[in-house]
Amino acid sequence: MQSALPPSAPYCSLVGILDDGWAGLASVARARLAAATCVIGAARTLELIAEHLAPQTARHAMDGAFACIPGWVEAARARGGHSVVLATGDPLCHGIAAALGARLGAPAIEVLPAPSTLQLACARLRLPWQDARIASCHGADAGEWLPDAAGATKSATTPGPEHGLYRVVRAVAEHPLVLAFTSPANSPDRIARALLAAGHGEADSGETVRLSVVARLCLADEAVFPALSLHAAAAQRFPTPNVVVIERRRESAPAEPPLFGLDDLDYLQRTPEKGLITKLEARAVSLAKLALRADSQVWDIGAGAGSVGLEASRIARHGHVWAIEKNAGDAANARANARRLRASNYSLVEGKAPAGLETWPDPDAVFIGGSGGELAELIALVLQRLQPGGRLVMNFVTLENLATATAALAAAGTGWDVTLLSAARSQPILDMHRLAAQNPVWIVTARKTAA
Repeated sequence: MQSALPPSAPYCSLVGILDDGWAGLASVARARLAAATCVIGAARTLELIAEHLAPQTARHAMDGAFACIPGWVEAARARGGHSVVLATGDPLCHGIAAALGARLGAPAIEVLPAPSTLQLACARLRLPWQDARIASCHGADAGEWLPDAAGATKSATTPGPEHGLYRVVRAVAEHPLVLAFTSPANSPDRIARALLAAGHGEADSGETVRLSVVARLCLADEAVFPALSLHAAAAQRFPTPNVVVIERRRESAPAEPPLFGLDDLDYLQRTPEKGLITKLEARAVSLAKLALRADSQVWDIGAGAGSVGLEASRIARHGHVWAIEKNAGDAANARANARRLRASNYSLVEGKAPAGLETWPDPDAVFIGGSGGELAELIALVLQRLQPGGRLVMNFVTLENLATATAALAAAGTGWDVTLLSAARSQPILDMHRLAAQNPVWIVTARKTAA
């Protein structure tokens, strides 16, 4: 006979369960299952508790059928019954609780969590986890994280935010301890290869990255693979299901690069004549004029060696920078600079703007450092695509380009201002110093007003 439910109980219980099945459930969760007229879960999870369900209890496998869950629950409710939905671990931690609550209404469900598999993994490793960042790549096969993975030859340096590993790679770039859910395709070895491709664990970086894998939790063949190097993890396959723990430490020089204000010589540039790089003084003012937020979406047109876009990616660390550069040598240096800075939120396309910009998301800020002769066309395009309140910042060293830009802005009815930056740097002369002037730079700023 099925157990009675408390009068105040919602009509759907979301019960967390681990692979130890019935033995690992708390008494309240067992009572809900005993009283259930409908139980929904992954097929393998249903098998774990099948013998404890009443014979008349309806059972639905939700593998590939998440959209059917609300209908099953509502049908059981219409018959005066109670539903239990089984989920792995804590359904509120990258689980189905939010999505199910959005469909049924939060008051309709109660959540009875089990320990998260990430929490158990840290327990197996004896690792305090209160400061950890949690990420997930548990989903469809994302493919490898490789340079030029976004499309054709000479495409993006890194995959963009749509890539299934993006959240994990970005979490590692920002946090020294990351706990990540995996999937059979987006596996620990693939994560390790992605981190290597993003520049982590380089021998000369002073950074050590270790990846631990905890597999088949709560099963008889549970396995722990602690503190593997990225190269070792990348070459190994692990039992499933599993979760990963990624620890990043900086143990030696060089120090972590500054968030803002990198020296010009910190960037690889073309030789013997240095390539197209926005100098530190102009870069600092231009980045200030862009008024970036932590989540800004940024375009860098005419990227050169990548100095402006890469520092923008460090400021907009929760956003993304899309850059384009037509010169093959400069583009190669920008890619190398991105890898050295582990700028996994920076994507560079080798090509000539405006070709390809139609595939980029509408930006919050745009920097134009070079135009290849299409300046007026670019300005019109940017003003059309720029988000309300967004900024367009342009650097010029010639009167002709300055005149073209201000005329295009005026024709579009967009207000603008110009800053003339004339800087000089000290240089030694005998046992003294003199000032050597840099080329004056006009910094043009326009802001798109809200509609």
